[in-house]
Amino acid sequence: MEVKKFYRTQREVASVVNEIIDDYWTDKLTDKELEGYITIIYENNLDKIIKNNEYTTIIKQQCGKNRLAVVSKIIGK
Repeated sequence: MEVKKFYRTQREVASVVNEIIDDYWTDKLTDKELEGYITIIYENNLDKIIKNNEYTTIIKQQCGKNRLAVVSKIIGK
């Protein structure tokens, strides 16, 4: 899987996060790959993911609670 470091919109970030986590849930990615991809996306697109110490509305709507729970555990939030 090819993951870019920087994304233009919140919707693009949400879409990629969904794809990564779905691939992990279907055993296409290892734990280490999942953590690496999510960390890269989070660190380089923080302004599109977090506002006022919580996930942005678009990220919440597009990703859902289960996926964001995984992201939170990886980033240590």
